[in-house]
Amino acid sequence: MNAQEFARVGELFRAFTPRNEILLEEVPAPQKLAAFALAFSADVSNGLEGDDEDEIASGRFVILHEPGGQDTWEGEFRCVTFVRADVDPTMQEDPLLPDHGWKWLLASLESAGCKYNAASGTVTRVVSESFGKLSGKDGEAEMEIRASWSPVIKSTEDLATHLQAWCNLLTEVALITPIPEGVSALPRIRK
Repeated sequence: MNAQEFARVGELFRAFTPRNEILLEEVPAPQKLAAFALAFSADVSNGLEGDDEDEIASGRFVILHEPGGQDTWEGEFRCVTFVRADVDPTMQEDPLLPDHGWKWLLASLESAGCKYNAASGTVTRVVSESFGKLSGKDGEAEMEIRASWSPVIKSTEDLATHLQAWCNLLTEVALITPIPEGVSALPRIRK
């Protein structure tokens, strides 16, 4: 794939429309990891309006392309992701939370119809307790998923399914109810 063909990938990703709760924006891609790269960040809101709106998850999605590939990738493309979401402190205490997080990633890829190789990553539970002048603040708990995989594609359009899978993962970890098949969400205007 040459620069012009990779530019088509950029067009596909920029035209992608996620769920209303997800604000997807292109950000500068990391340099020197591959010949070609695109990066997007996402913020997931609780779907409420005005002062009731709150960010409940966020993340970053990077697609890398190295003609000829890299040995550890098992392909010419690599998706690299980070997802962070607030979780209930009791949920954070569940010893199976990391296993669930990894299964959510794999299920998101599968439900979007993604084919891939060499999936790897970590799932981390983060707990913050406040002290001193912040001691009145309640403890906070988060879940972080850092993962990468190599998309197996037949056409450039197949890459967009990996972005869709990542957006599905964001809504899963944010505990947002899935939209049933055949139902369209009403568009929401962000201010």
